Amino acid sequence: MKTNKKIRSESAKALFLVWALSILFACQSSGQENQDQEIPFKSIEVNSQSDLEYQTIEHFGASDAWAVQFVGLWPDQKRNAIAELLFSKEIDSKGKPKGIGLSLWRFNVGAGSAQQGEDSGIKDEWRRAESFMELDGSYNWNRQSGQVWFAQKAKEHQVENLLIFSNSPPVSMTCSGKAFALEGKSNLAEAKHGLFGNYLAQVILGLQEKGLQIDYVSPVNEPQWDWSDGGQEGTPFWNKEISGIVRSLDAALTAKNLETKIDIAEAGKLNYLYEPSDKPDRGSQVKEFFQPESSNYLGNLSHVSQNISGHSYFTTSPFENAVQLRANLNNEISTIPGLKFWMSEYCILGDNEGEINGSGRDLGIDPALYMSRVIHNDLTIANASAWHWWLAISPYNYKDGLVYVDKQEEDGNFYESKMLWALGNFSRFIRPGSKRIAVNVGNENHQSPDLLVSAYRTPASENNLVYVFVNSGIKEVQATIFENKKPVSIQQIYVTSKNKSLESVGLNESEDKVTIPARSIVTVLADL
Repeated sequence: MKTNKKIRSESAKALFLVWALSILFACQSSGQENQDQEIPFKSIEVNSQSDLEYQTIEHFGASDAWAVQFVGLWPDQKRNAIAELLFSKEIDSKGKPKGIGLSLWRFNVGAGSAQQGEDSGIKDEWRRAESFMELDGSYNWNRQSGQVWFAQKAKEHQVENLLIFSNSPPVSMTCSGKAFALEGKSNLAEAKHGLFGNYLAQVILGLQEKGLQIDYVSPVNEPQWDWSDGGQEGTPFWNKEISGIVRSLDAALTAKNLETKIDIAEAGKLNYLYEPSDKPDRGSQVKEFFQPESSNYLGNLSHVSQNISGHSYFTTSPFENAVQLRANLNNEISTIPGLKFWMSEYCILGDNEGEINGSGRDLGIDPALYMSRVIHNDLTIANASAWHWWLAISPYNYKDGLVYVDKQEEDGNFYESKMLWALGNFSRFIRPGSKRIAVNVGNENHQSPDLLVSAYRTPASENNLVYVFVNSGIKEVQATIFENKKPVSIQQIYVTSKNKSLESVGLNESEDKVTIPARSIVTVLADL
C-alpha cells in the first residue's frame, strides 16, 4: 500500500504530465462532437501495476430526490423496470447488463414542504418533499411511501448501502416555519440541534421497522449556499453549527444503540473542503472537522465516518483546472491519517467554460462522455472512494438524470439516457472493495484528456482486473493491455457509445488488442 507522502508525489507528477501533454497536443476536449481534437495516437499500450494500490472503492450511488416520491407509486411494470435499470446486477440472454448495479442508494428525508402544499413557498410541487414528521410534530410512518418502495426494491436487488440525507430539518423545527431559509441565515436554532439529531435517529429506527438498514446518515447538504429563493428545501449552516448538529446526532445514535455512521459535510464545491474561499466560516472543512486542534473537531466521535464528502459542481472545467483542484484536495485529505474522500453529488450544471451546457435534456453520448471524464478525474486525481450522481430519475429539461420520466404524478413514460449506461461502465463492474491500481498509457505516467484510462483490481480474485477507457476523441484507438508488463487475458468488453448502451462486444481475432471506438466509454474485464 502506498504511503500518503508517495500518493501526493504521484498525484503531483501525474498532474504535471497531464498539463505538459495537454499543451503539447492542444487536446483539451469540449465534450461536443464538432469541437473534439484528434487523439495524437492510434495505437497504445496500457500497463497496469496491481502492486501499486491507491484507494479502495466503497460504492457508486444516486439519489431518489425528487421524482421518486411520485414514480415510486407508478404502475408496477414501469417502476419495476426503472428499478431494474438502476439496481440490477443481472445479465440478459444477449450478454447485456440489465442495469447499472448501483452499490449505494440515497434516500431524501424530506422536511415536510409537501404537507404544506402551496403554503410551503416552493412553487414546483416535484421539489417539495414529504416528512415522516407531521406539521404538529407527530410521526406518520406512512409518509414517503414512493421512496420507501424504491429503497425496498434496492434492497431486493442487493444494493449494498443505503444512506439517508436531509436538505432541511422538519418545518416544525425551522426558524422560518418553511423548508428553506430566509435572508441566507441558518434555519435551525442552536437550541434545537438536539431535537433534530433525535429526529434523524428516530427516522432510522422507523425505516428499520420497514426492513431497511440505514448505513449512513447525512444531516446537512451544501451548507455554503443561502437556500433562500424557495426553489427547493435547503438551509445554510456554518461549521460551528454543523459541529453542534453532528454531536447531537452522534449522541442520539448512541442512545438508541444504532450503528449508522454520519457522513459530513456535503460541501457545495470541492474547494470548500480545503480552503476558506468565499465562505470563510463554512470552508476549510477537512481541517475544521478532522484536525484535533480545531474547536469543531468531530473525528473522535464514534458514529462519524472517517470520510468527508463534497460535490463536484462548478469545478470540472477547464480540464487542467479540474485536475489542479483535485490534486489540491487530495493533498489536503492526505494530511489527516485514514481520512477518505467521497464525491457525493454531481450533475452537469452551467456552461462549463463552453465545454458543455447543463441546460436541455440530452439522452445522447455528449453528456455521457463529459460525466465519465468527471468520474475519471474524481477517482484518479482526488482519489475519491465513492462517487454519487444527483438525480437517479429526472422529469426536467436538464442534464441531471440517469433515467428521465414524463412529469406526471400517477403514470408516464420513462427514457434511458447514455449517462445511465456511462455510469454503469464504472458502477456495474467496479464493485465495493475494489482497489484502484496504477496504470500507465504509452509507457508514460501521463494521459491525454481525450483518452483517459483507469484500472482496478476487484475483490473477487487477485487476478480480476477492470479497465475503464473514456475516448472523447473522434478516432478509434487500438489498445494492448498489460499487467506488470505481462499480457492480460481479456474476458469481456462492454461499450457505451452513440449506438451502444453498455453492450458486450466480441474480442478481436488476435485477442491481444481492444478497439476503443471514437466517442465511447469502454470497460474491459481481464485476468492475468
